[in-house]
Amino acid sequence: MVDEKTDLDQTRSGSGAGWPASLAGFPLGQWTADARRFYARGDMDEDRVAQLEKLGMIWSHFDVAWEEGLSAARGWAAEHGHLLTPLDATFQGYRVGIFLKNARAAARKAQDIEQRRAEGLPVDSSAGALSEARREQLEEIDASWCPSWPVTWQRAFHLVRMQLDAGEALPTETGDVVRQSKDLGRWVQSVRYGWGQLTTVQQWMCEQVLGIEPAREDEKPKRRTQADKWNAHLTAARQFFEREGHLTVPRKHVETVLTEDGRED
Repeated sequence: MVDEKTDLDQTRSGSGAGWPASLAGFPLGQWTADARRFYARGDMDEDRVAQLEKLGMIWSHFDVAWEEGLSAARGWAAEHGHLLTPLDATFQGYRVGIFLKNARAAARKAQDIEQRRAEGLPVDSSAGALSEARREQLEEIDASWCPSWPVTWQRAFHLVRMQLDAGEALPTETGDVVRQSKDLGRWVQSVRYGWGQLTTVQQWMCEQVLGIEPAREDEKPKRRTQADKWNAHLTAARQFFEREGHLTVPRKHVETVLTEDGRED
């Protein structure tokens, strides 16, 4: 059997003639993969292990995958100011949104395990749970990367905070400010109108950090009854009939209802 030293040396030299002067076209990826294989089966000299570890060599393929994802997460956060990525987010071709979705699932599993242990309940397996070290690596990038509520909510909160930190006014109307494809005015409205549906922590964050207050009852949009909806639909049907003389309406047709003075309603 060819030993580790001979195998690696032959991979390095190609024809055994030594290093090419320019190192052009050297198959470094294959060489490092071979090095991990030799290390895993215990066939690598200690001095060579030390030389590669000095360069930051990661021996486990799982660790390599994590470092790739972590690097992409750092890059995405540097561009966007946070780590609350949409699911389809990518960085230089890497699917960082999927990476973080999986990391959040692993972090929640770790929390569940901790909770069960604290309650004295049995834990079958900790496989798939995010380690404390890896969680800390992501928290160093963005402390809010794994919220207890939907990521979309936390992302909007962060974008509004960025808006205020830039010295801009709090957006309060739909269409006021759109950042990273998120309508911040619409989000602020939804927070104010749906205040009672937020957790105590979310309410505190919105009130103390963003200065958002719950909407008064007289500010909230009136809920349309079934009778209101029927009358609105009947008005549209009547307008269509008066104009066209029939009610054979194409399925995808949308009627713009006009008020008595000719304005759109």
